[in-house]
Amino acid sequence: MRLYAIGDLHLSGSENKTMDKFGKKWHNHWQLIKENWLSDIEKDDYVLIPGDISWALKLEDALDDLNDIASLPGKKILLRGNHDYWWSSYRKVQNALKKDMFALQNNSFIVENTAICGTRGWLCPNEKNFSEDDKKIYERELLRLKLSLDSTKNKNYKNIVVMLHFPPFNDSFEESGFTQIFRQYNVDKVVYAHLHGFRQEAKYTFKEDGITYDLVSCDFLDFKPKFICYL
Repeated sequence: MRLYAIGDLHLSGSENKTMDKFGKKWHNHWQLIKENWLSDIEKDDYVLIPGDISWALKLEDALDDLNDIASLPGKKILLRGNHDYWWSSYRKVQNALKKDMFALQNNSFIVENTAICGTRGWLCPNEKNFSEDDKKIYERELLRLKLSLDSTKNKNYKNIVVMLHFPPFNDSFEESGFTQIFRQYNVDKVVYAHLHGFRQEAKYTFKEDGITYDLVSCDFLDFKPKFICYL
């Protein structure tokens, strides 16, 4: 079994809201993702999807997109992004998901000897226009990350993988409460999304303090799910 990740799918099954306005690269992007997915991912693999999954505004309107994802091979672990307005309560979302699809929210998911944890995240301090309201959300997201990671304490997992939607640092790559928590809980790998319009630049995928960080926004990956580790 293998673990892959790809975020920011921005599907528009019920909204008819394409991503073409963000550049030619996005033309027919979901078809490109599916082709790459089918070529690499098998039924026993797991795929992390760290947010911005569907443009739908209500859960019932997101079902076409969620079911389209469900039709692809592998088991999927989903996280809420800042554009996932359809994501209501954890219970409602999990009950709406097809078999082998799981919502990550104030919890964790264990597969084999790997713990998968995470939270949406938020803007980090010293980011441009970081406000008092941002600080409140940021601090709340730190607590939610700890809540997710607490289930891994005193257990000897081969890997602890954290999934965030927002990057765990500001645009200057400064240390944050998120990176401090990663070290505290001996996190091995972090995948994040949210950022767009970048070429394949090494600074967005790197290793620091023994932790591997991977940007997995779908356009950054050329719409090809990224291999993270064996399970």
